[in-house]
Amino acid sequence: MLAYHFGYGAFGPARKGKRLRPNLVLRIAEEEERGSQPDFSDDRALDAAAAIELLHNYSLVHDDIEDCDELRHGKATLWKKYGVAQAINAGDAMCALSFLTLARAKKKHPAENVMHMIEVLHQAHLTMCDGQALDLQFEEATRVTIEEYERMITGKTAALFGAACELGALCAGSNAQIRARDRELGLAYGHAFQIRDDILGIWGASDTTGKTSANDIARRKWTFPIVWALTQESSTTREVIADAYASGKSLEEDAVEEIITALNRLGAREASERAIAQSLAAIESYPHASVRDYLLDSLKLSERTKTA
Repeated sequence: MLAYHFGYGAFGPARKGKRLRPNLVLRIAEEEERGSQPDFSDDRALDAAAAIELLHNYSLVHDDIEDCDELRHGKATLWKKYGVAQAINAGDAMCALSFLTLARAKKKHPAENVMHMIEVLHQAHLTMCDGQALDLQFEEATRVTIEEYERMITGKTAALFGAACELGALCAGSNAQIRARDRELGLAYGHAFQIRDDILGIWGASDTTGKTSANDIARRKWTFPIVWALTQESSTTREVIADAYASGKSLEEDAVEEIITALNRLGAREASERAIAQSLAAIESYPHASVRDYLLDSLKLSERTKTA
């Protein structure tokens, strides 16, 4: 089942993806180490990079079950192919492998550093679960504030990006100040990344996202465009969204289309892109150009958000 999820062996080709989190571990480790140890080798950060990718994929498997998503990158999700019980078990196995992989870093790093790494990953895991719990709780809500939404994405998405950056700094042996700075970089990026994902969940074509188009709205998920739209002044257009989200039930295709039309009229997509821009300041001020440019490039919306 793990081979199927990743697209290995007979289940190939391998699953597409930018591997953002492990890439961040490796890139930050290299940049932070470059000044003090020019002969730094990537293999000092490989265990941490693999661990965070495994933990991320564990969360994807469980997230697909909780959200009833049937597609990921154009393939049937693990639960859809093998059933819910087997998918839960496979996800748990990925979680176990994540921490076992990180523990191997003791061969390349002082024990104290490895303990810090394990603590960082466990804390991110706990915070991620908290964010997912809020996301699920919101599905029963009739109103969600911007502050509540931000708390949810800080846990569900940003925490793991923050951990990736901090793990990279730990692999480089950086001090607490640099680790905190790098963690904040990851958190800022995570906020921008989730809002971008919210945009794709509404306006992204299914052949781009690998998911059913506008499935987030059909399930009444509280994404940034929806939360923002309902903070606007009362109007007939706004009430289309408010009434649908107050219904307490899944939405049919015609209702989804009405909501997308209402979001377009209110300017929710533009507001979402402005919110992304607000998170870019922390990224743009980051001192290492290669990491900064890598993150900024990954957030470009351009052609990837064409309406389905």
